[in-house]
Amino acid sequence: MNKIQLYRLLRKNTNLSYKRSPIFEQNKWAKVMTYFGAAMFALYLILYGCIIAMTAEGEAGRMISFMPIILLIDFLMRFIVQTTPGMMVKPYIILPISRYSAIECFLVSAHLSGFNFLWLAMFIPYSVILLFAGAGFWPVMIELVASLLLIMLNSQVYLFFRTLINRKVVWFLVALIPYAILFLPLLLNFGKKGFEQMLNLYANAGRAWWFLPAVVLLLVVMFFINRHFQFKYVYEEISKKKERELKHVSQFAFLNRFGLVGEYLKIELKSNLRNKTMRSRCIMSLSLIIVFSMIVAYTPMYDNVFMQNFWCLYCFAIYSVTALIKIMGQEGNYIDLLMMHRENIIALLQAKFWFYSAVLLIPFIVMLPAVFTGKFTLLMLLGYMLLTAGVLHFVIFQLAVYNKQTLPLQQKMTAKGNFENGMQLVIELLSLFAPGAIATIGFLLVGETWTFILMSLIGLAFIVSHPIWIRHIYKRMMLRRYENIDGFHATRQ
Repeated sequence: MNKIQLYRLLRKNTNLSYKRSPIFEQNKWAKVMTYFGAAMFALYLILYGCIIAMTAEGEAGRMISFMPIILLIDFLMRFIVQTTPGMMVKPYIILPISRYSAIECFLVSAHLSGFNFLWLAMFIPYSVILLFAGAGFWPVMIELVASLLLIMLNSQVYLFFRTLINRKVVWFLVALIPYAILFLPLLLNFGKKGFEQMLNLYANAGRAWWFLPAVVLLLVVMFFINRHFQFKYVYEEISKKKERELKHVSQFAFLNRFGLVGEYLKIELKSNLRNKTMRSRCIMSLSLIIVFSMIVAYTPMYDNVFMQNFWCLYCFAIYSVTALIKIMGQEGNYIDLLMMHRENIIALLQAKFWFYSAVLLIPFIVMLPAVFTGKFTLLMLLGYMLLTAGVLHFVIFQLAVYNKQTLPLQQKMTAKGNFENGMQLVIELLSLFAPGAIATIGFLLVGETWTFILMSLIGLAFIVSHPIWIRHIYKRMMLRRYENIDGFHATRQ
């Protein structure tokens, strides 16, 4: 069997595995939402492609000059839409084929993914407008090919760093270094003049004869680096190498005063400190909070009111949204024990509510420099913190009723995707947009100060009433308990 036949067979098997999955029916809803989101994203790309072409003045190279921004956006978006080949290659490791063949096929699939070609919605309108504006055919075609190859190269860079991030989250900060280097001309001369100099620098580089061969060479090098790394780390995970023994066990005795809720608080704390999946998610979210807070506080990048409010809400919401999207997922590993005692889950949900509400103090403290620099106010921070603790947690805790996919606590390379049903996606989108909608309506009707006061009052109302709505969630969970338990059992690894 040659590589092309193997590639076609693996693609066929991958498609069949999705259809045979016990959550295939729920994934249909998620796919509908994904296609809708992709269509809207494509429309925005067409618009920006036309805008960039209008600023090119009939000369090729303008798209390459915007590549540092495009590549950074592309890299961050891949955390949502792209997984490493580890999960897909896992069943093929022990088959009698070359040990790198499966990895190579899935790396080729990463090059030919739909997300890569979605960027053509920006590149093609840009190229067409340039051709009609009088730019030469070959310079435009070379820039089009180079732009697409840069996106493919970025996918390989993402796979490389995502593999390392899955092992230690601190690599996320290292992954930002190459993109920071691309923005170095802007950082050395910050402002409008520096931005134009950066665009001109990369536009001239894109017109050079060596640019396209250099991109191809980098793409080949990254392919073989990923070929080695993906196999090495997937094999290590599947072989279940023995981990280091714990040298110290924290008791968290101060939580004993809270009774059963305190015991579940201990479990939540220890899970976030010890388990690879939850610890990585925690560190990455807090790193993003720190980065965006520093950008808002110490740069003029987001000086308008809308963006300041958006990033303030985002810094409070990101950790809860990323962590609670899989609420009850880690408990799926021992859901049978939880169901043995009546109302145990109420105490568990209360512990989660207390824990994730207390975590909001971290972004509150981190964003205080923005208060000192005059970007935010204390009332603004308080309003968004209470609104997140109350309204956002109320919305996203509803996922406890619908989630029924077990979340592996240690596996990262071979873990499943993010969305298991359409309701999960709808609730997450609602949790992201509902607080922002409340703030926007308030700004229009009563102004900023009274809006933050009302947000604080609304958030406090949901916080105080959390025992009521948590008990209601518990009752709805009990109506679906057999369906959910079957789902947790079917998705355990």
